Amino acid sequence: AAPGSVPGRSNRSAVPGPSPVGGTGARLAAGPEMHFGFQTVTEEERREKIYQVFENVAKKYDVMNDSMTLGIHRVWKDILVHKMNPCPGTLLLDVAGGTGDIAFRFINYVRSVRQRQLQRKLKHHQNLSWQEIFESYQKDEFNSLGDSQVVVCDINREMLKVGKQKAEHLGYSEGLSWVLGNAEELPFDDDKFDVYTIAFGIRNVTRIDLALQEAYRVLKPGGRFLCLEFSHVSNPLLSRLYDLYSFQVIPVLGEVIAGDWRSYQYLVESIRQFPPQEELKVMIEDAGFFKVDYENLNFGIVAIHSGFKL
Repeated sequence: AAPGSVPGRSNRSAVPGPSPVGGTGARLAAGPEMHFGFQTVTEEERREKIYQVFENVAKKYDVMNDSMTLGIHRVWKDILVHKMNPCPGTLLLDVAGGTGDIAFRFINYVRSVRQRQLQRKLKHHQNLSWQEIFESYQKDEFNSLGDSQVVVCDINREMLKVGKQKAEHLGYSEGLSWVLGNAEELPFDDDKFDVYTIAFGIRNVTRIDLALQEAYRVLKPGGRFLCLEFSHVSNPLLSRLYDLYSFQVIPVLGEVIAGDWRSYQYLVESIRQFPPQEELKVMIEDAGFFKVDYENLNFGIVAIHSGFKL
């Protein structure tokens, strides 16, 4: 599919507009107060500030992820895709997936499954001639994803730009499309996708409840919701060490590597303001999902939440 070629409803609020300027009336018009890190801001201000954060960090996003997590984020993302266990033909929507990490892993995983299927098929046809085996192999090679597709949807143009550049550099094109869109108002039809993923993105959504409702809407019946997100550490000693690292080291890394202390200070604060595992589980159930559970990784530093649309 060509980039941005996914049909669906119009995305009326894909990119935040200019902020309201004025006195109290303008602030009230912008919506209820909410958190931007530890600051209290209006809904509209939060939306714009988060957009600016990711516009600022896009070019250094992958480098900073490696630095902040000592590379462990790669393992967490691998675990997410293995938990998904996609088969050829799966249609995946990866929301807030601008730099393509989940999309590329999905493509690699499906290609691997497809390759194993092809090898098993050839083993069962021992009596075929060399020419028949070659033709069968060539035919299947042309469709290495078995009609699987992944749509990467992100609200931020800069993040999508970085993702597209990465895809081109790494040679990913088949079964991959990029769409500018808002998690709270997805530009896709109902009952469209087999799997919905959001990795390290849901805490930056202004209205988590709306994002969860949209995830439910665009999934097919039987579809699966998977969310990988920083969460809450239960061990008191580890929690104190984690806080020390988060607030004393990560913003400094942000300044040294990306020249942006404030954006990384926000990212740390946003993790602390995010609902704990059980609270997010209830929110996912409230959106209509069944069989909702979560798996803590690294003592709850991150968690993978899962649910099904039945």
